[in-house]
Amino acid sequence: MEKNVLKALQLCPLFEGFTAKDIEQMMDIIPYRLFKVDKKEVFVTAGTPCKYADIVVAGEVVARMEGSSGKEMQITSKPVGSLLASAFIFGKNNIIPVNLMANKPATILRMTSNSMQMLLNMDERFRFNFIQLLSAFCDNLSRKVRLLTLHTVREKVAILLLEQAKRTNSDVFMLEKSRQEIADSFAIQKFSLQRCLKEFAADGIIQLNGKQVAILNKSKLMTLANVIE
Repeated sequence: MEKNVLKALQLCPLFEGFTAKDIEQMMDIIPYRLFKVDKKEVFVTAGTPCKYADIVVAGEVVARMEGSSGKEMQITSKPVGSLLASAFIFGKNNIIPVNLMANKPATILRMTSNSMQMLLNMDERFRFNFIQLLSAFCDNLSRKVRLLTLHTVREKVAILLLEQAKRTNSDVFMLEKSRQEIADSFAIQKFSLQRCLKEFAADGIIQLNGKQVAILNKSKLMTLANVIE
């Protein structure tokens, strides 16, 4: 197995607690293949059955949902080490609801559901890691639904800024996505996002410099997000 692929699998939650040698030995037993995806290429289409367990081993993949009007919303992004469509692999209704597209040139390790089942039967640790991954998926889905349906634009933006500050461990950070991508992920218009950021800056809550954000009044931002420290 190529070293870069092995390193990517070590980042995958499915293999938490496994040594590199453990992973190699397990993957040597099952059939799989690697394939490359160009930037902006859709390699899994919404509405098709989930037949494979795909793991991102290079690049980044985004999941986007398209409405009947043609408008798209980015649901999530998946970095190296991510298992894609984890909740649909063994489902009776295994229709994938999103398009999976490479956000940058990517490499995917693809297994059939039978190969995935072999791994689950082979090692109890792998099986438990898969259960934990499904639990995390349900938790993230619940948070996403709540964010999209129960929060105002100001609350959504405040939550985004607080989460990114926590993730970077700094109150000064660069926005990880473009304003259009952020707006799409919240199912709002770009001008609504821009207006909200400008209002936060005018109120002295944040300072904006292009994609750089500096949080100046964290307690106020937490109040807007309805977060208790």
